[in-house]
Amino acid sequence: MNAAPTLEMLDPTTLIVDINVRKDAALTPEFIASIKEHGVIEPVIAHRNEDGTVHVRMGQRRTLGAVKAQCPLIPVMITASAADAERIVSQVVENIHRTAMTEADEADAYHQLSLFGIPADKIAEQLSRKKAVVEGALKAKASKAGTAALGKGHTIEEALVMAEFEGDEEATAELESVVADEPDQLLHVAQQLRDARAHAAALAAFTAEVEATGATIVEKPGYHDDETARVSSLKRSDGEHATEEDSNAVYIEQDYKGECSTVPVIVGWKKLGFKDRYSFSSSAQTGPMTEDQKAERKTLIANNKAMESATTVRRDFVKTLLTKKQAPKGWQYFTIHALTHHSETAGYDAQVAAEMVSAKTDGEKSWSWNPLKDHVAKSTARPEFSLIALVCAGYEKTIAKDSWRSPYQSHRDYLNQLVLWGYTASEVEQIIIDSGKPAEEEAA
Repeated sequence: MNAAPTLEMLDPTTLIVDINVRKDAALTPEFIASIKEHGVIEPVIAHRNEDGTVHVRMGQRRTLGAVKAQCPLIPVMITASAADAERIVSQVVENIHRTAMTEADEADAYHQLSLFGIPADKIAEQLSRKKAVVEGALKAKASKAGTAALGKGHTIEEALVMAEFEGDEEATAELESVVADEPDQLLHVAQQLRDARAHAAALAAFTAEVEATGATIVEKPGYHDDETARVSSLKRSDGEHATEEDSNAVYIEQDYKGECSTVPVIVGWKKLGFKDRYSFSSSAQTGPMTEDQKAERKTLIANNKAMESATTVRRDFVKTLLTKKQAPKGWQYFTIHALTHHSETAGYDAQVAAEMVSAKTDGEKSWSWNPLKDHVAKSTARPEFSLIALVCAGYEKTIAKDSWRSPYQSHRDYLNQLVLWGYTASEVEQIIIDSGKPAEEEAA
């Protein structure tokens, strides 16, 4: 049986303050002045090792404050020795309920506990935290970039994003700027960077494959290029359309999803006797694109890519929303409004709906494949979550990469509902939302 706790008056300078989960002890002048005047009123909790040293378990701030205030003695409650892991857990719980811990402090605590071999799910269970939060903190702490971000006062979520882009100076600088100026856009910008990185990797891999075939790769030709032109825009000297067999090079094209393909071209087409198939057309643009046309084209490409990235963030939001214990407020009207006002939502995407409600999507994707139907058939619990997922997936099916150009009311209704539920729309999604506002309201 453990010995009963005993209260002793000890010199604070003789106490050993072990590694604590709170790095900032907040020793303000006011706090130290209070200890000088009143002393330490609430006893420090500690245990005595076999060698006689007394180790503080709870009350780091009071102990350090007493040392600063030069108190000769403070009350110390000596308890039975506790394992380090138990001490850390106790400190975290105490500080969460007493004084707000920074997320950096929490991440440090999770990291310390993980060093004792305690898995993330057990840490989460002991501290009443979500497993995903603990896992995110441990991932952030495992990188220099994540640790540095926590040290700067960033949240665990922000630090985790920083850790993901460790080593990419350009991406890190952009993320730092977003955190400073538009923190609510962090998830959207991060997803755009992920997609850009994936696209670049796909382009590099595809280029290497094409080079391995011995093909000559050239830059994409411009309008009315006198040197290089697409095979599909040329005809032979005899008037027949040019074919791939006539090509002597290719350029690589990448769509908004990152998928790559080669386009056959003929370099030196005029010298080789080929002619422009469309030279007779009076409607064809002559000369290079104007600056306004270039700017419009650049905006089109950028917004289409941003919409693709936003789709990932948006669907992740819905999936997280549907993991909660209760359905979001107003879900009943949302679903019935969708089915009665936007009939196109009935043509939902079964796989997207199943993923939103975290259902298994294994199985052969045949014409009759419907993982949401299988999910509903197996469980009668929480059918409203499957209904919400079905409607959201229906809306998702109607939103294309260029929906920002000609938004429908259904798009606005869907995005506005998600915003009411806590979603932060990306800049390109905001274009869709704002498209339904009167001009005077937008100006305001």
